[in-house]
Amino acid sequence: MNLHHERLAHQTRRHFLRNCQLGLGGIALSQLLSKETRAAAAGLADPLAPRAPHFAPQASRVIYIHLTGSPPHLDLWDYKPELVKRDGEPCPDSFLEGKRFAFTSGVPKLLGTRRTFKQFGKQGLWMSDAIPHFHDLADDFCVINSMNTDQFNHAPAELFVHTGSPRPGRPSFGSWVTYGLGSESENLPGYMVLISSGVQPNGGRNTYGSGFIPSVYQGVQCRSKGDPILYVSDPPGMSRELRRLSLDALRDLNEKSAAEFGHPETMTRIQQYELAFRMQTAVPEVMDISKESPKTLEAYGAEPGGASFANNCLLARRLSESGVRFVQLFDWGWDFHGTNPKEDIRDGLTNKCATMDKPVAALIRDLKERGLFDDTLIVIGGEFGRTPFREGRTAKGKVLGRDHYPDCFSMVLAGGGVKGGYTHGASDELGFSVARDKVHVHDFQATVLHLLGLDHEKLTYRFQGRDFRLTDVHGHVVKEVLA
Repeated sequence: MNLHHERLAHQTRRHFLRNCQLGLGGIALSQLLSKETRAAAAGLADPLAPRAPHFAPQASRVIYIHLTGSPPHLDLWDYKPELVKRDGEPCPDSFLEGKRFAFTSGVPKLLGTRRTFKQFGKQGLWMSDAIPHFHDLADDFCVINSMNTDQFNHAPAELFVHTGSPRPGRPSFGSWVTYGLGSESENLPGYMVLISSGVQPNGGRNTYGSGFIPSVYQGVQCRSKGDPILYVSDPPGMSRELRRLSLDALRDLNEKSAAEFGHPETMTRIQQYELAFRMQTAVPEVMDISKESPKTLEAYGAEPGGASFANNCLLARRLSESGVRFVQLFDWGWDFHGTNPKEDIRDGLTNKCATMDKPVAALIRDLKERGLFDDTLIVIGGEFGRTPFREGRTAKGKVLGRDHYPDCFSMVLAGGGVKGGYTHGASDELGFSVARDKVHVHDFQATVLHLLGLDHEKLTYRFQGRDFRLTDVHGHVVKEVLA
């Protein structure tokens, strides 16, 4: 599907009917073509109109929680008792040969977890003591312990997991989803982004940008403190009535331009102006968490007027409930190298997880109470994993940390048609490589799209002479994680 090409095709037919010297019956032919013409016009008029998926979906929306920097999965989800036994031993050469690491060279020492692991739920899902609020929800989580990526530095790895490419310029996950399915809300964007801990994702705005597809599908960043969206408010002296008159005039000009040139960005401009006008009323209302009950605020740990990951989790529920198709949360501070006490896998990890597991657990329970959990897919994870050995720069210090590691890591899913209480795949006994059921980043992307009713091979956009897709030319649906 390419709106620009559809428009050009329509223009060619009109040109033929108007100017062809054969003098074909224009009125009769226009009747025959009317259905196709109206369909094309409708598609161009509202690029965010809801569209049918390729097949019956199991999830209607996504809340993607990206833990920027990548948490130490070996201290949270992937228990390695053998690594604990061999803690402090030199890393076997066979595991290091031909490998590159971000900050480690020579022969590092193996690092067994200092966390206490136990099994929870009916299926005995392994979790550490760093995430206590998740323990009672074990039967809701699907943990993939065999994730694999091609990238070992933050920005490329983050772009890779969110856009399918380690380089800027490709459409992001949420952009592909809203391009394929449209939005369920008339007054809010289909793709909204919330950022906590005061730092943009490593890949910058490209991580939630629309790349080469129309910009109406890009992520719209919201703020939990101050004006919810920058520049959406009217300037001083501009009344709502005057704003409406201005937009009407702009719309007329843009529609003339669209009719003449058929450029999809013109239709995007019309849609964005109109959406912004409606958002002036809708956004302040949906972003006002002071309307929530004291019980709900306490469950999340949210504070009206503040800016926090807890507030963003509550906002994610409110946005999803209001029809936003894809809500993206970025939370900075999960890069546990061990270069300072905050990055220690002991107290540092305890403190960081305390800001995350309580609000996410509250989000899951809240979605259940509102009947939204079964068709809302929740994704929790980073861009890669952490090494089974000590980070090289801190090897002789008292702080314990881990380096970047692409070969295997964990991603967690919940709701939206995935198996609960299920662990998929496994790394080897020391956590160095995938031992069973490898899931590449493109496989993960294909699976999320599948849960939304989208065939990753059919969700394409033609650009510079070829059809692009989120999964590039790779990816297989991991059917084992489907409920």
